[in-house]
Amino acid sequence: MTSINPFNNQVLNSYARFDLTQLDTLLLKMSAAQREWQSSAVVQRSELLQAMATMLRKRQHELATLATREMGKTLSSALTEVEKCAAVCDYYAEHGPAMIREESVAATDGIERFVSYQPIGIVLAIMPWNFPYWQVFRCLVPALMAGNGVLLKHASNVPGCALAIESICRDAGMPEDLMRTVLVSGPDASRLIEHPLVNAVSFTGSTEAGQKIAACAGQSLKKCVLELGGSDAYLILEDADIDLAVEKCVTSRLLNNGQSCIAAKRFLVHQQVYGEFTEKFAMAFRRQRLGDPMLAETNIGPLARPDLAHTLALQVSESVRLGAVLVCGGLIRPADGADAFYPPTVLGEVRPGMPAFDEELFGPVAALVRVRSESEAVSLANQSIFGLGAGVFTRDIPRGRAIAANLLQAGNCVVNDFVKSDPRLPFGGIKASGFGRELSHFGLREFTNIKSVVVSP
Repeated sequence: MTSINPFNNQVLNSYARFDLTQLDTLLLKMSAAQREWQSSAVVQRSELLQAMATMLRKRQHELATLATREMGKTLSSALTEVEKCAAVCDYYAEHGPAMIREESVAATDGIERFVSYQPIGIVLAIMPWNFPYWQVFRCLVPALMAGNGVLLKHASNVPGCALAIESICRDAGMPEDLMRTVLVSGPDASRLIEHPLVNAVSFTGSTEAGQKIAACAGQSLKKCVLELGGSDAYLILEDADIDLAVEKCVTSRLLNNGQSCIAAKRFLVHQQVYGEFTEKFAMAFRRQRLGDPMLAETNIGPLARPDLAHTLALQVSESVRLGAVLVCGGLIRPADGADAFYPPTVLGEVRPGMPAFDEELFGPVAALVRVRSESEAVSLANQSIFGLGAGVFTRDIPRGRAIAANLLQAGNCVVNDFVKSDPRLPFGGIKASGFGRELSHFGLREFTNIKSVVVSP
């Protein structure tokens, strides 16, 4: 398995693939380690998470540099990601024990009733490359606090990051074989899912891959949590603070070189402010500096692979052919398949039926849609197979709150800001964006056996 720097196409390292004939042996060891961990005191689990946070901060620059070189995100973004992983360790170390504490049910008949949260066993985490640490830790940490073991199958283009995560766990004092990484290709994931010692699956990735994962897990009746694609719609209403909306929307759209499932992608702008928003939005895009992601002055690095830039170019060119206006950026020729860079691009007058509206744009491309009313904006926002995140910009806070809470079809909604995952809040989507939740107590309990216990005198 080869790791390639998308900035210069140089080979970073080569790694031996996991020998699947050894899977039984590995999972028997993991199962034994998990059973022992299940019996550990919650204070011991908290101490491990605290040690992991310490190790992450100690090796922050090393880990960030590795992520930047393997998948192209800017170094500043990678440093922030590592700190966020440490923060989620801190959060569950402090609050996790209360989330799995037994809950008594009030009764007057002398019979004791309570709810117990028991670990589910070994959780298979199938994770993507775009946030090579955060996507893993937001699954790994609550799973460990719940008493589970975790088998990691990471994306094939970030094998160094995958092994670094296992190293962090080991150096933090984690019991041997409680968390292990296997370097296998995507098609081999079914072998892992089907194994009888794997009890549940957590997957983050594309909708198409998620359908295959869910089908495979369903054959074995195994619990799975899916965090899939998104085409988040942000409503810019006629009374919005345009400067604030531009600042937040640009940040969200260009986060991680535009490669984020939760990024703002479709901008439904009221016709009264469409011109002002478009002008200021495009100006901010034009100011972005593409280049070496290791340099502090770089805002946008390469996409993770050349084929991703190729796909984005095809989506943009087809949208323009169908009537979208190229405000700035693109078009690179789709034949330029060796270059992983794609310029920050703004498409105006986008409408349903164009790839920029109907599909997920996984790169620095924004789709601007002109709307005549709030109701039209809401209708178009919901006219999507996806339902991960959404946002509203308005000076009328009760109005924005009502739209976000009651009208938008998404799992994560914001008013006058952009969606960010937060350990205190459940994270996940609806429709083709998946099901189940990560983070908060909801995420921790996804991979527990929620057991009802009744004790009669």
